[in-house]
Amino acid sequence: MNSKWQLIAGPCSAETREQVMETAKGLVSLQPSYFRAGIWKPRTRPGEFEGSGNPALEWMKEAKATYGLKICTEVATSQHVELALNAGFDMLWIGARTTTNPFSVQEIADALRGVDLPIMVKNPINPDLKLWVGAIERLYNVGVVDVSAIHRGFSVYEIAKYRNNPNWQIPIDLKQELPQLPLLCDPSHITGDASMLLEVAQKAIDLKYDGLMLETHCNPREAWTDAKQQVSPAELAELLAKLHFRDRREIEEAELLEFRAKINAMDEAIIHLLTERMFTSGLIGKFKKEHNLAILQKARWEELLVSNVDKAVKLNLSQEFSMQLFKLIHQESIHIQSQILNDKNHE
Repeated sequence: MNSKWQLIAGPCSAETREQVMETAKGLVSLQPSYFRAGIWKPRTRPGEFEGSGNPALEWMKEAKATYGLKICTEVATSQHVELALNAGFDMLWIGARTTTNPFSVQEIADALRGVDLPIMVKNPINPDLKLWVGAIERLYNVGVVDVSAIHRGFSVYEIAKYRNNPNWQIPIDLKQELPQLPLLCDPSHITGDASMLLEVAQKAIDLKYDGLMLETHCNPREAWTDAKQQVSPAELAELLAKLHFRDRREIEEAELLEFRAKINAMDEAIIHLLTERMFTSGLIGKFKKEHNLAILQKARWEELLVSNVDKAVKLNLSQEFSMQLFKLIHQESIHIQSQILNDKNHE
């Protein structure tokens, strides 16, 4: 583990003074870079616990004074920024919902103008690299120098393995665009399940991330928010002990592993796109069945094939490879549509 590597830990929400203090006490021995807790919680639906608000500022200040921990929280408005700064917070982060809205990010950036404080930006909810980069640039433009990014995964509509699809290629692309930007991973929000934290955390380490943000609660099973994805300080210690940080002798192997990890991330993205492609083919099949249309639209297929192969060749893919690839995709699409047209359940 290098000296710049960061660990951010603490509860999803600051629920009570006792919960904040007990969790902070349990984390002291792990020497986290920052002790985190959500004070103002942006919830998906009204009526859910939305954080303890301003009283929690005092609990965090007490934890800082008592245990010598640097403290941080999420801000979504300029008022949040002002309150957190006045309370002596050491770092602030912008959450995924806020990153999605350039107006909100600009409001926060303006409130931080001239402030010398580390600011972290979580990726937007949707897989939009430009929005993520844009939020970071807004901070740079007002003079915030110490900016980092937090990868917390991207929302998906369908049921998937993870709560938020990691889509590893997007943070990889972010690092390529902003190579000096520190990048941390938030396995808690990616997985939504404490049992999978180690798997995602290790992958982030293998991809040379600069740190982890892990939700940690003194009694995670009784947490008021996101109980399934939180761990106790003792469980966090066990997880950290299992992480493998390679030494100098493994540098060459690590670089090769990074290339392989990038390939794996790209392959996952290809699989996801192909799944969406075939799902859409199924919808087309249903439409054709309802309107008594032929499965194969020969002219449309030939036009599409020529167009796609031409685009691929211009991007330096071989003509033969591109031709075979799109023929295979079309063949599977026809197969799916044929099944639908011959399935009486789709009558």
